[in-house]
Amino acid sequence: MASGKNSNSKGKIVGMKKLSQICATLHSRGKTIVTTNGAFDILHIGHIRYLEKAKALGDVLVVGVNSDSSVRLLKGTGRPINGQNERALIVAALGCVDYVSIFNGKLPLEFISKVKPSLHVKGGDYNSGKLPEKALVESLGGSIKIVKFERGYSTTNIIEKIKKGKR
Repeated sequence: MASGKNSNSKGKIVGMKKLSQICATLHSRGKTIVTTNGAFDILHIGHIRYLEKAKALGDVLVVGVNSDSSVRLLKGTGRPINGQNERALIVAALGCVDYVSIFNGKLPLEFISKVKPSLHVKGGDYNSGKLPEKALVESLGGSIKIVKFERGYSTTNIIEKIKKGKR
């Protein structure tokens, strides 16, 4: 299972302890592990393109999905729309994603500590110099990569369109 080629969606979702073990094995095999994280509340084309770009940067893509409580801290009441288990399963169903783990808190620090990524990827709406997890990633020997932001796609925009009854 530690090959980075797990195709069973549910089997791709792992807890932090198991994720740490899987990633240690992958590192020992010389695999380049790429991480990213987010709420992935209502999956849209921007997410898909972003995750595909992240996967193209390494051998294995590991995605941290914010827990329901952390989404509420970041996005406010009424979010997430979809629960953490459903969001994790949807992300895990994508062919470009190798592993998914749900994490608590506003920042993915425990997640990053367990994976020890070669590369941590964020969308172009972030600035690498101001990224709170940058110091941790670099202390573990990894680096940060900002990929181009897909303008016009966001869960917030989708929710607003639904509220207004627009297409």
